[in-house]
Amino acid sequence: MKKENISPFFATLKAANPMPVTELEYTSVFELLTAVLLSAQATDVGVNKATRRLFPVANTPTKILNLGLEGLESYIKTIGLFHSKAKHLLQTCEILVEKHNSIVPSNRAALEALPGVGRKTANVVLNCAFGEPTMAVDTHIFRLGNRTGLAPGKTPLEVELKLLKRIPAEYLVDAHHWLILHGRYVCTARSPQCRACQVAQYCAYTDKNTDKNSGSTQKWHLVY
Repeated sequence: MKKENISPFFATLKAANPMPVTELEYTSVFELLTAVLLSAQATDVGVNKATRRLFPVANTPTKILNLGLEGLESYIKTIGLFHSKAKHLLQTCEILVEKHNSIVPSNRAALEALPGVGRKTANVVLNCAFGEPTMAVDTHIFRLGNRTGLAPGKTPLEVELKLLKRIPAEYLVDAHHWLILHGRYVCTARSPQCRACQVAQYCAYTDKNTDKNSGSTQKWHLVY
């Protein structure tokens, strides 16, 4: 993607969705951390179904610990890798209680020291809960970074660092949400909807795949 196309690319996404938010459901920073920890290799829809059962019963570190392993698993067993996730969540709750007064820390080092919390999870929490301009590179953002030419890279970290460098500061806080939503609903993995894409004119992939007969790509409004 050409440098001059980056600002209008994000300006268009912003116009379509001025206040983007994560599709994970939560009402506290701890609930967010829990939901993101559970979301690895799972869909937000699946996680939300599980946390709608879990959070009314246990939505603090102490309450999660009181459930025990089997009790916690009974609420999240519909999520992939639920056994290892339950163990990590319980270990995380122990650390939060013992070292952080049951409060989710707001710095990367402390977050990544929690079991089951890697760089991507920490980035989501830092961005959604604390408003930091981080970039959590999931499968959608990794695909978009490479496909659009916005931030080509062979690893999630490489894509992340390029995105942080190339995205204008005024769009950086919300860019994570715009890219995920765009990848989830428009720039999909198997069948990217280039003709239903309002930012197609700025995309390197569209330039290579424009209908030769029409010479242009039709623009539709984004729907999230």
